[in-house]
Amino acid sequence: MFSRLRSALFRTSQKKPAPAVPQGQRVYIVGDIHGRDDLLRNLHEQVTADSEAYAGKKWVVYLGDYIDRGHESKNVVEELISHPLAGFERIFLRGNHEDALLRFLRDSNVARDWFQFGGEATVYSYGVAMAPGTRSDVSLKAIQVDLQRAVPESHVQFFQALRTSFEIGDYFCVHAGIDPLRALHDQRDEDLMWIRDEFLSSKKDHEKMIVHGHSIRETPDEQSNRIGIDTGAYYSNCLTCLVLEDSERRFLQT
Repeated sequence: MFSRLRSALFRTSQKKPAPAVPQGQRVYIVGDIHGRDDLLRNLHEQVTADSEAYAGKKWVVYLGDYIDRGHESKNVVEELISHPLAGFERIFLRGNHEDALLRFLRDSNVARDWFQFGGEATVYSYGVAMAPGTRSDVSLKAIQVDLQRAVPESHVQFFQALRTSFEIGDYFCVHAGIDPLRALHDQRDEDLMWIRDEFLSSKKDHEKMIVHGHSIRETPDEQSNRIGIDTGAYYSNCLTCLVLEDSERRFLQT
């Protein structure tokens, strides 16, 4: 009886193995860019130099929020489309800001919320003028029509093709987080792009290590069940990239 009890206690005291990605693969995960084309190009240079001697399979995963707040949203999207990192498999996730843009292109009233959290910067980056203080239904509709004309079709296709999650090895990548009350593979897109407090406060084991952006911290936020890498690039000048290889992890930053 006592030997069985000691055995059970030993099993429960054993640490869970460190999360890992498949052998022979290296993963670079990029946090929220928010219109900072200069930081994106800088980080791409770092990733290229860091991965130059690596012979295995290379991934680069972007966690979303490419647009808004920073003034070069259009240029960020064009950089991602037109200048792919050579030799990488690329994964693009959808953030809540891309979700808001797509909603605005369908419904001009979305701007009443979108403009409160940085949407105006994206509108300006595409060359659409907005008169100060004009937020009537008529003016919002006019801005919507102008933006529909200004956003290149290649950019629209880019936004529409964004996915909401990516899983590799013991890691699950999303923009915002997951609903702790739902199974990992039964998540709602709305939560993957928008959730915050319920996820951040959860200490629950989520089956996989969750890598996310969306919630700004001065430094990468490493917890037992998640890793947050939104370091507020649009104002801090610090764009963060998490690098995963086997069970090791490290960071690149601008």
